[in-house]
Amino acid sequence: MLFPLFQKKRRENIYTVAFYNLENLFDTKNDPHKLDDDFTPKGFKKWTNKRYQRKIKKLARTMAHLGAKVSNSPPILIGLAELENKSVIKDLIATKWLREAGYQIVHYNSPDERGIDTALLYHPEYFEVEFSENIHLSVHNLDGNKDATRDILYVKGRLNGEPMHIFVNHWPSRRDGETETAYKRVKAAETICEYMAKIEEKDPMPNYSIMGDFNDGPDAKSIQMLLQKKPLYNPMEKLITENRGSANYKNSWSLFDQIILSTTYFKYEKGTHSFAHANIFDDHFLKEWNGRYKGNPFRTYVGKKYIGGYSDHFPVYVQLKYHPQE
Repeated sequence: MLFPLFQKKRRENIYTVAFYNLENLFDTKNDPHKLDDDFTPKGFKKWTNKRYQRKIKKLARTMAHLGAKVSNSPPILIGLAELENKSVIKDLIATKWLREAGYQIVHYNSPDERGIDTALLYHPEYFEVEFSENIHLSVHNLDGNKDATRDILYVKGRLNGEPMHIFVNHWPSRRDGETETAYKRVKAAETICEYMAKIEEKDPMPNYSIMGDFNDGPDAKSIQMLLQKKPLYNPMEKLITENRGSANYKNSWSLFDQIILSTTYFKYEKGTHSFAHANIFDDHFLKEWNGRYKGNPFRTYVGKKYIGGYSDHFPVYVQLKYHPQE
């Protein structure tokens, strides 16, 4: 049976751009070059093909629904984080939920020691990729050793013919402490600013979409640095509250998952896109329904315990309205 969204007419000129941290989407094979042993049938997580296929279907269903209440269609662009390789992305877009969207993939292997990467899915009918590359993030730990973290994925393309520069991020974690690791995320922000400066040598008013799991909230120094150095707008600032966010840790909500746009998306000119809406996709089916974690993201694992959910993050999205030439 076809997914009902594909039976509806697209809401005219509304396009969804989304981001989703997939919470360790690993295949079940052991890669000797990655620290992925936990995610194998005999590993710590007892990660079987049945569990893998169940997670693929749940994630794909979620992605297809992102922003669909307004647009009547799946997103045009979806940034992804915490995936092992291109193979797992292919499994996602081959599901009944996503196959009819015809998504194409931009993906590079990152140096992350666990082997988790970022990627971008795009709908080729509306978005054309012109160039892409991985931007290396060079940071070191306090002991002087290099931190093998995720690269920043950069994609240049055209949405309905309008140029667009996309950065997909998964910034260094807070595992060793928020304050102790803050300099790494500041370095990530500086790296993007440096790359943007090169873009602006050729294009004085570029359209930017900077998305990802930044491991910092909207008020953090790293995010504020982006907003202060460049003409950017963060619609996620208004979404975080004491009772709502994209992830919950020790009964405290955070909004590390964000999509930041350039202020060019407030032009409202023919042939351009303008910002229309932003939200956290936290529908009921993605939440824990009962118990002490009621209302939190329904995740795949809690420690070693498999609970069979979606992800420990809610996805986020923005919607752009296209103003056609005629």
